[in-house]
Amino acid sequence: MKVALVHDYLTQRGGAERVVLTMTEAFPDAPLYTAFYEPSATFGEFRDVDVRPLRINNIGVLRRDHRRALPLLACAFGNLNVDADVALCSSSGWAHGVRTTGRKVVYCHTPARWLYQSDRYTRAGTPLRRFGLSVVRDRLEAWDAAAAATASVYLANSSIVRDRIRRIYGIDAEVLAPPQAIDPDGKTCDVGIGPGYFLCVARLIPHKNVDALVQAFSRVPHMRLVVVGAGPDADRLRRLRPSNVTLLEHVNDAELRWLYQDCHAVVSAAHEDFGLTPLEGGAFGKPSVVLRYGGFLDTVCDGTTGIFFDGLTPDAIVAALRRAVDVRWDPDAIRRHANGFSVAAFTERLRSIVEHEAELAK
Repeated sequence: MKVALVHDYLTQRGGAERVVLTMTEAFPDAPLYTAFYEPSATFGEFRDVDVRPLRINNIGVLRRDHRRALPLLACAFGNLNVDADVALCSSSGWAHGVRTTGRKVVYCHTPARWLYQSDRYTRAGTPLRRFGLSVVRDRLEAWDAAAAATASVYLANSSIVRDRIRRIYGIDAEVLAPPQAIDPDGKTCDVGIGPGYFLCVARLIPHKNVDALVQAFSRVPHMRLVVVGAGPDADRLRRLRPSNVTLLEHVNDAELRWLYQDCHAVVSAAHEDFGLTPLEGGAFGKPSVVLRYGGFLDTVCDGTTGIFFDGLTPDAIVAALRRAVDVRWDPDAIRRHANGFSVAAFTERLRSIVEHEAELAK
């Protein structure tokens, strides 16, 4: 069975990149094609993978800021021809456009956010960038629909993404939830922050709504928030943050484990496609305080593993934080829930799908 992996870009440390790492473990002999690869900006484990960046990777300014390349990525992936029985594409809008000699399995994190949720995606962008996206949108929507139609199998990472795929592409996708891949028993490294804080792990981009959390914590100076993440919103958040909010742009997994084990709870206000951080925190027995939206509805059990808030107002967020402090949580129940999203279960189902498609390719 000849398998090739394809992913949009390896220029950040996010949930999608963790999923791709799990795919490389499931198919260790598979090469990994991607538009951009910046080793210092993503997980170090990719250094042990046969990563094959496209020619566009040689343009440094685009490699350092993949958002500048959005109008070019359709062409870059559309011109890539992958020789494999199965091309397994990890896609949020681009990788599913590759050509292949065999079958194509698409694992969709979300249909292209900047095409179908452009108001959220471009909220912090420049007027020139927003105008540029509007000019090419119609043409790229047509390309995107045609790319989706070439898939043999389409998989969604959550119920809300499944519904988007059906609405946008008319495809019925199976939901295969990503695994929780942080080992709570692994090595830890002290980051010098005392216990008892709320922890937000998120890329600093508009739809993660980290600014809503910062504004809420300005109302409760006796509570602390630690934000782990990097992105174009970083400078703005530094200007907004009160003294009880700490920003950590870059941490390794050992430091992240330390932060999870010492936090009071995980918190997120993101419009999330899949709610991964509650599961990562849950592996350490920590509850979550999250927006009642999207993937969090699949990964948080209200009152058992976490608490929802119903809007992005400071009042709604603060009320949920206070409830979380008052609840007597059962760490063992939270861990059991998180363990249900295992690497083994994800890998077994994914391999079964790929092996079936490889048989059909013969």
